[in-house]
Amino acid sequence: MTAARSAHRPGPAGASRYPPIADHGLIGDLRSVALVDTGGTIGWYCCPRFDAPSVFASILDADRGGSFELAADVPARTKQFYFPDTNVLITRFFAADGVGEIQDFMPVVAGSAEDGRHRLIRRVMCVRGALPFRARVAPRFDYGRQSHDLSMRGGRAVFESPSLSLSLSASTPIETDGPDVWSEFKLTEGECAVFALDKLGDGVEPRSCPIAEAEEQFAATVAYWRRWLSASRYRGRWREMVHRSALTLKLLTYAPTGGIVAAATTSLPEQPGGERNWDYRYVWIRDSAFCVYALLRLGFSEEAAAFMNFLSEHVSRDGGGPSGPLQIMYGIDGRTELPEVELSHFEGYRGSAPVRTGNGAVHQLQLDIYGALIDSVYLYDKMCQPISSDHWEEIHTLVDWVCDNWDQPDEGVWETRGGRKDFVYSRLMCWVAIERAMRMAAHRGLPADTPRWQRARDAIYRQIMRRGWSPRLQAFVQHFDDDVLDASILMMPLAKFVSPTDPKWLSTLDALGRTLVSDSLVYRYDPLASPDGLRGQDGTFSICSFWYVEALTRAGRLDEARLAFEKMLTYANHLGLYAEEIGQTGEQLGNFPQAFTHLALISAAFNLDRALG
Repeated sequence: MTAARSAHRPGPAGASRYPPIADHGLIGDLRSVALVDTGGTIGWYCCPRFDAPSVFASILDADRGGSFELAADVPARTKQFYFPDTNVLITRFFAADGVGEIQDFMPVVAGSAEDGRHRLIRRVMCVRGALPFRARVAPRFDYGRQSHDLSMRGGRAVFESPSLSLSLSASTPIETDGPDVWSEFKLTEGECAVFALDKLGDGVEPRSCPIAEAEEQFAATVAYWRRWLSASRYRGRWREMVHRSALTLKLLTYAPTGGIVAAATTSLPEQPGGERNWDYRYVWIRDSAFCVYALLRLGFSEEAAAFMNFLSEHVSRDGGGPSGPLQIMYGIDGRTELPEVELSHFEGYRGSAPVRTGNGAVHQLQLDIYGALIDSVYLYDKMCQPISSDHWEEIHTLVDWVCDNWDQPDEGVWETRGGRKDFVYSRLMCWVAIERAMRMAAHRGLPADTPRWQRARDAIYRQIMRRGWSPRLQAFVQHFDDDVLDASILMMPLAKFVSPTDPKWLSTLDALGRTLVSDSLVYRYDPLASPDGLRGQDGTFSICSFWYVEALTRAGRLDEARLAFEKMLTYANHLGLYAEEIGQTGEQLGNFPQAFTHLALISAAFNLDRALG
């Protein structure tokens, strides 16, 4: 069957059909996630894993994308919050005759006897008075490209497409409407209703979800998240925000392999109406390595161990690719090919085309990933347990490659598409790769070509100091022999390349503050001064804003650091979640939620809290 589609014109006139990016919460089961907006609609869900084609994608096309609507059927104010210390999302409806709520969650069954079950549960309750509700389930399989058949079997609705079949069970009567199902029902105080969406196949038997079972799975899901969070050692000033960030990073972890995706979505724009729309549902070496650092800081060692296993089992180091032994990103299953495809039939969020799947940056040369990875291995070796002899051989191979290849231009940390340059940040992280490996070798007595490594390390240092410093700006710059500033340079003191109170660094910090900082928010760079091969502007980059907080902290400017941090917290959404960027009027931009932002929040909070005492 083919869904009916209303005529419309994309762009600003249709903007009201798209809730703001910030008006969403996230639920998941460590294999996939769903976004639920403040009106109770699931507008993004990929089944059975993060990078699978979407089932619901109305956030990318309000007509063709598909959605799961569930809401009070009368005018109502809404509020959202997380059930404390969990990833169970509560959406509440306040109406004239009563108060109701939806409890959205996905049971975590990884490693259990039901490992193949993928279930999304929506439990509706009336907590005061009486309220009518309505539901409409309108899946659109394979990014809306596949039609499906709908049938009723034993009280369940079964949606069957060529690539995926789903079963919907409900405790209230449901009716069909073309390719969709709907329900209208009324609840009085103390009553509840349940909707459960299950993937069919792979040896998992379909089953209904009665109210009692939903209650049991709610309790089990709450217990799982609270048990996981109890391992946190953080007791500082910003515990609630830090723990929400940790819970979000955990949601972005793919349990079967230990890979951590950069974000939950694809193609949410960096600039509404612009072309800076990318698919972030993959494992970036850099992002994952930084996540390991953030989680280790809080005491979550299992996630670090799982990522080490991902590297060992799924990442080839044969050195045969254009980017050396490592790619910058991999599929969540370790696959190396991620062809970039444009979904031309989707209009994009608020008319922001193109919508993309896959990522054409996969084969870029980004030398900084070697430093990020080896730094995370160094921290794992230092804070968890000594790395194995096999791991050390792999690290040795990587460092040898860096020693041979550090002095070449690349696309840089921001994955620019304007040609390769001698980026200072790339050189900095090559220095980190060699320096951290030398530390591990010295500490553990491991075999290493120390004289060769030291020569390369020192050559990188001297080159950055000679060619990465601008006498005119009195600052370190984006790339050699130019006068363009870049926020990635904020990592210099964080990586221990330069003292946080070195006069050259303090001068750089002041220059960045004058040029790229706006009310605590930090731009990556100025695309007009440093063309990146793409049209349009983007917003301030939130990871850079938290790097700025940490740089101020390490420089001893604690009042400024604390004020900048507190300001950054005001840009979070109502649940404490962040997208990739912040727009001119404080709106969230880019894919959501973004691991980069949340891991940087954890690091900034940890170090600022320690400095404040």
